[in-house]
Amino acid sequence: MNDTVVNGGNVQQSVEEQEIDLLELAKKVWDSRMLVLKVCGIGAVIGLVVAFSIPKEYTAEILIAPESSGKKSVSSGMGALAAMAGVNIGSSSGSDAIYPDLYPDIVSSMPFLIDLFDMEVHEQKDSTAMTLATYMKDHQKAPWWSSVIGAPFKLVGWTMSLFKDEEEEKGDKIDPFCLTPEQKQIVDGIGSNIMITVDKKTMVITLAVTMQDPLIAAVVADSVRAKLQEYVTDYRTSKARTTLEFTEKLTREAREEYYEAQAKYTRFADTNQGLAMQSSRAELEKLQNEMNLAYNAYNQMSQQLRAAKADVEEVTPVYTIIQPASVPLRPSKPNKMMVLVGFIFLAAVGSVGWILFVDDLLKNMKEQLAGNKQKAEA
Repeated sequence: MNDTVVNGGNVQQSVEEQEIDLLELAKKVWDSRMLVLKVCGIGAVIGLVVAFSIPKEYTAEILIAPESSGKKSVSSGMGALAAMAGVNIGSSSGSDAIYPDLYPDIVSSMPFLIDLFDMEVHEQKDSTAMTLATYMKDHQKAPWWSSVIGAPFKLVGWTMSLFKDEEEEKGDKIDPFCLTPEQKQIVDGIGSNIMITVDKKTMVITLAVTMQDPLIAAVVADSVRAKLQEYVTDYRTSKARTTLEFTEKLTREAREEYYEAQAKYTRFADTNQGLAMQSSRAELEKLQNEMNLAYNAYNQMSQQLRAAKADVEEVTPVYTIIQPASVPLRPSKPNKMMVLVGFIFLAAVGSVGWILFVDDLLKNMKEQLAGNKQKAEA
């Protein structure tokens, strides 16, 4: 019993000591509040400089609702429960190997991004046309500190370029297998500005393109949407289109055979008109039978051709554009208020940390040095 009381007293005493320590720390910070305010003021000034130095960027968004494809391999009840949990268990079922979850990988692939290089764009304030690759290469603004940081690397690159042979320099031709550093930088720049997200519950696709010019952001977003739809449509209809091309070839051959058999029958009938010889009648009947067989084959292939055309139309995916691309009116980046608050917060944390830890440490070090010096003099 006594031990319990003693232990309880120790716990209470430790809690009181902790409260006293916290009060002392708070008092120490309060006594140095002017330092904290000055540092926060400096942090606010730096935050404003940084916020206004970052170039403005605009984001254009498109909302797409793709047509569902493939056979469902789960019951509707299980699919509904999975959708409520944010899991799409039926998206990859069926025969379709490209489903919305793979769209981000398609758009970020190197061949897809290289196809955007030659797209014609122009800035909102300038009607001069240029390619997207030229815009990403020569018309991108950067904060002032990036020039300061990149100056040594540019100097090294310029120095190394003096020792390169002219034969080693490549032209504007793009080889996806072996990109130049400049082309790789453009590919990475375009890819980082395109973002696709898929809602697991509704399967609505959000395509967002961020550029420093609002008009270019909207144009690139619409072009990426069109190319993505074309890519998926080509994949889904590839087998049906191959069947259609083969059926068209067979239909042409059947038509030519029918026309040829028809021409032979009519020539023989016109030449041997009025003859009563059995051989002539047998030959005429033979040619007529060949013409009928050719016609039946041609008629059958024509029906298959209509069915093949219908199959192509049936497997062609349909996309509903919920929200089309439009030129953004306000910049999406940078968030100046968040940058300002972030720098003020960091300044406050740094100043408080200095007051509580670094300042006392420096004072203790100075006292020790002064004590050691006095001992040495004595």
